[in-house]
Amino acid sequence: MKTRDNKDKHSFKQTLQNNIYVMKLGREICPSRIIHALFKTVIDYAGWVFFSAYFMRYVVNALDTGKPPRDIFLFVFVCGLTFFIGNMYWDYVDNVVVPLTDTKVYHGVYMRLYRKARNVELRCYENADFYNKYTMAIDDAGTKITTIIDSFWGVFIGIVGVVLIFYAMFEVSPLSVLFIISPLVGNFFFGTIWNRLLVKRYEEGVPNDKVLNYVNRVMYLGEYAKEIRLSNVFRLLKRQYHDATDRSVEVANKYAFRVSTMNFLRIEFTFTVIFEGVLLYAIYENLVRGTMSLAQLTVMTSLMVSATWMLIGLFESIMNMVKNGMFISNLRAFLEYEEQIPENQDGILADAGFETLEFDKVCFSYQDEETIKDLSFTVHKGETVALVGHNGAGKTTIIKLMLRLYDPTSGVIRLNGIDIREYNLNSYRKLFATAFQDVCLFGMSVKDNILMGVHREDEEEQVIRALKKAGVYERIEKLPHGIDTIMTKEFDEEGAVLSGGESQKVAVARAFYKKCPVKIFDEPSSALDPIAEYELFDSIMKDGEKNTMIFISHRLSSVKNADLVLMLEQGTIIESGTHSELMKADGSYAQMYKKQAMNYLAVDSVEGVTL
Repeated sequence: MKTRDNKDKHSFKQTLQNNIYVMKLGREICPSRIIHALFKTVIDYAGWVFFSAYFMRYVVNALDTGKPPRDIFLFVFVCGLTFFIGNMYWDYVDNVVVPLTDTKVYHGVYMRLYRKARNVELRCYENADFYNKYTMAIDDAGTKITTIIDSFWGVFIGIVGVVLIFYAMFEVSPLSVLFIISPLVGNFFFGTIWNRLLVKRYEEGVPNDKVLNYVNRVMYLGEYAKEIRLSNVFRLLKRQYHDATDRSVEVANKYAFRVSTMNFLRIEFTFTVIFEGVLLYAIYENLVRGTMSLAQLTVMTSLMVSATWMLIGLFESIMNMVKNGMFISNLRAFLEYEEQIPENQDGILADAGFETLEFDKVCFSYQDEETIKDLSFTVHKGETVALVGHNGAGKTTIIKLMLRLYDPTSGVIRLNGIDIREYNLNSYRKLFATAFQDVCLFGMSVKDNILMGVHREDEEEQVIRALKKAGVYERIEKLPHGIDTIMTKEFDEEGAVLSGGESQKVAVARAFYKKCPVKIFDEPSSALDPIAEYELFDSIMKDGEKNTMIFISHRLSSVKNADLVLMLEQGTIIESGTHSELMKADGSYAQMYKKQAMNYLAVDSVEGVTL
């Protein structure tokens, strides 16, 4: 994942561009959030300016010059009514508009993140740098965006308000405006350094947070509970947790002195110097030099208080823009990342059906390690093709290349004679139904775990049929709500927790349910006993009579009826042919088959299954 370097990412120009990017994003998602934030900010700063620069001055001057009480009371009443209406709107925005619109913003942002996460190619998730940036992008993204929306207007409206306040102070005493230098130094110099240190500390801590979150997750997930109790793995998890915590402490210590020092200087220059300085200056002008009347001192004090709090608000908005603008770099980099295999890639519609799938001198490397080497073979319509070999031979990688989860480093994969990269990706993948060995069951009903979003009129009947073919319907039927039972107990106390083998059968049922010309099974029986495996493959073979079938099996007795067996070793085909042909050749395949036959012979003979 290509991103801007840190120096560019933390520059003022880049930070400003990130904030403008967020405002455009917010306008696309929820324009009313932008508008109400503007009006609320205008009312907020207008209240400070009016109260200090005009209201207090009028009242003090009116009392000093002896204006009629009626005029003063009327002025105060009208101003109070105006403030009341403004505060009502401010309160309405804060308690009604913001919660509603923030929800829309959060939803819009996370939907964009989830769509992008779904759209990026699979190997991005196998890249630690990419995953770190995705983690930082998604971390509290909604809150950061709404904070920037508020801060964006706070900066521009705040600047206008501060200028008006200091102009009013200038009218009372020109020298008083020199105190603005102090908060400028505090925030623009010390504050900027402080925020950059916070961002660097956060970024260095992300890898440690990933470990801590992983251990936390493992400790409450039921699938790990047995292993934790029946082994010493808890010690290893505890060591991981302690090591990550120690590294987090090291990061905190690394930045502690600099962060605390910059924050102290920021606060002192921003608040203490201007607040105390202006007040002491006004008292000096009144008591020592006699150049400032008591009325002017009162007005100056009011202006100074307003100026202080407005500067606090202004610089808080600036720092929020700077700090969150730096974080937004990760969000922006992620959302603007150009996918190498975008899920929405357009192209030729794969509606001509399936005739051939050809690998032509295909090579594939992952992180500079070549895992598939000069691979060539062809799968024809109606064939059953088996991929066999030792672990790490490249069998699953070939399946991922077929499904275009990866693209070859070199060579071509062709569907019906056309490079698969020229097809509309969605229509191409609809040709395949898959069942992987690493089963993922979702926290939804059994039925939805089979449908996977693909609905049709006779879906319930077809779901039951698919479960029966997979040999798991009797188990599902006994669940509290049958096929409507929720998987896992995370959301439902009556949820189902299936065994590894039962879960694999549900995954196979997904492939049985889906109507498509090619069915792919990647070690679909790795958690099954030999008899259950034989029965499952019997169903797979029968289903394959109407489809093209590609499967991986660690048990070679399952591939006897395949039309083509490809024996792989270190990413290349070392033998190919039918089971009979490979047995006659007496090569690697035959040797592996004979070794397995010796292990399973006793079991299979007892059950009446012939090898």
